[in-house]
Amino acid sequence: MNLSISGHHLIVTPAIREYVLNKLTRVLRHFDHVIDIQVLLSVEKLRHSAEITMHLRGKDVHCEAQEENLYAAIDALVDKVDRQVIKYKDKVQRPRVEEAIKRVPPPSP
Repeated sequence: MNLSISGHHLIVTPAIREYVLNKLTRVLRHFDHVIDIQVLLSVEKLRHSAEITMHLRGKDVHCEAQEENLYAAIDALVDKVDRQVIKYKDKVQRPRVEEAIKRVPPPSP
């Protein structure tokens, strides 16, 4: 897995980098087929924003969050991407279960 954390009008300190890594472990715990992650942190006047693009096997997930505090923006971002990854994981796994149920022949009378 490749991870890229960059800042726009912001210097990414080791503390911010560590905070993002700790928060992303929650997402990676749910789904480990992540190929690439790109995080962009930016500051525009009094609004802090965080964006993430995750390249999963078969799908790209993109989320954005804006808050007045950078750490709050990162928290909101991780919540959003976690929900999307769980939704994608359920969607990928569900057809297999339904297909297996369809293949089982009904009992003959």
